Amino acid sequence: MPGSAQTTAAPFVPDKRTLPLLREAVQQCHGCDLYRNATQAVFGEIEAGSTEKSLQIEIMMIGEQPGDREDQEGHPFVGPAGKLLDTCLEEAEINRRAVYVTNTVKHFKWEPRGKFRLHKKPSMHEIHACRPWLDAEIETVQPKLIVCLGATAAQGLLGPKFRITQSHGKLHRSEGLPPVIATLHPSAILRARTPEEREQSRQMLIGDLRRVVSYINRSGAK
Repeated sequence: MPGSAQTTAAPFVPDKRTLPLLREAVQQCHGCDLYRNATQAVFGEIEAGSTEKSLQIEIMMIGEQPGDREDQEGHPFVGPAGKLLDTCLEEAEINRRAVYVTNTVKHFKWEPRGKFRLHKKPSMHEIHACRPWLDAEIETVQPKLIVCLGATAAQGLLGPKFRITQSHGKLHRSEGLPPVIATLHPSAILRARTPEEREQSRQMLIGDLRRVVSYINRSGAK
C-alpha cells in the first residue's frame, strides 16, 4: 500500500535477481514517499543506454541519489557531475564501460526554487528504506570493488562515523560486502568555491581512482 505505512522497499524487490528484472520492478517501488515527486526511479547501469550482457563488471560506483537530469532521462550520472566523473575515470585510465554506476537512493529528492528543482539530501529513513535495492544490485553485479562517491554512500555502507576527508582512498572491509574505497562525489568538486579548490578536489578524486586501479591490478582481476 503506497504512503507512509510502507517503510521499506523490500516487498517491491523481486526474488529473481537479474538487472533487467530489477530495473523494471524499481519503477513500481513505493518503499518511501520520494516516488511521489519524482519522474521515475533511476536504477544503476554500466553506461547510459547500454546493456550489461556478459561484460565483467569489476567496479561498482555508488553515489547519493539521481539529480534533475537523471530524473528526467532515467539514467544515472548523465548530468554535469556524471560528465566530470567520466573525465576523471579517463584520466585514471579506468574503462567506463566496465564500471557499474548507481545511487544509494533511486528517486530524486528535491525542493522548488523558482523554476528550478534543487537537490535535497535524503534522510536516513529514506536511505534505509531504499537499501534493499542497493543490496540486490550488489548481489547481482558481484563487483570486485565498490567505490563510494560522497559521504551519503560511504556512511550507508561503512557507518555514520565515516569521514571522506580522513579516510578517502583507503581500502575498507565490511562484513558481507566486497572491499570498499570511498572518495569525493563529483558534485562536491563542482560546488567548490574557487578554481583552485576545484582543481585540488579533482586531483584528489583522480588520485583515489588510481588507487582503485592499483587494487584491481593487485587483486588479479581479469
